[in-house]
Amino acid sequence: MSEQQKPLLIKRYASRRLYNTETSDYVTLDDIARFIREGRDVQIVDLKTGDDLTRQYLLQIITEHESRGDNVLPINVLTDLVRSYTDTAQSLVPDFLAQSFDMLKKQQAEIVEGLQKVMPDPMAPFGGFEGWQKKQQEFMAAMLGNWGKTVARDEGPADDELAAIKKQLAELQAKLDKL
Repeated sequence: MSEQQKPLLIKRYASRRLYNTETSDYVTLDDIARFIREGRDVQIVDLKTGDDLTRQYLLQIITEHESRGDNVLPINVLTDLVRSYTDTAQSLVPDFLAQSFDMLKKQQAEIVEGLQKVMPDPMAPFGGFEGWQKKQQEFMAAMLGNWGKTVARDEGPADDELAAIKKQLAELQAKLDKL
């Protein structure tokens, strides 16, 4: 197994501190969440007993995100999960959830791959990332009614530039429809 495929080993000490064995330093739950978002698998084990605590800590990360207002799981899904622990569906739920998430990840990857084939630089029609940011700032300024702020603006795009952007968007929509 290559180094990149091995899960990142995190050891939990008796003091409940979490120790990253790769970098030889202590980490927080936010650090672990960041590792996971970056694509790393993690394994968290109790140093003394050797028990695998990964599931417990992943649930704790989800709970903390939910309590901060990052509501990803709707109430009905959470309710159904609680119910699944008490009825005969318990044995089906983990496999179903795993297969559903695998299918979702696969579809997302296919969409991204398809979009990259059609449009290698999706920000190009907007003048790159900086142009996109400028458009967002202008939009926010318009929505907020400029609340005492002045936003520096260039003249709007010339009619031919606007027509070119509309044409590009129409071409992209046609290509996406074909996919």
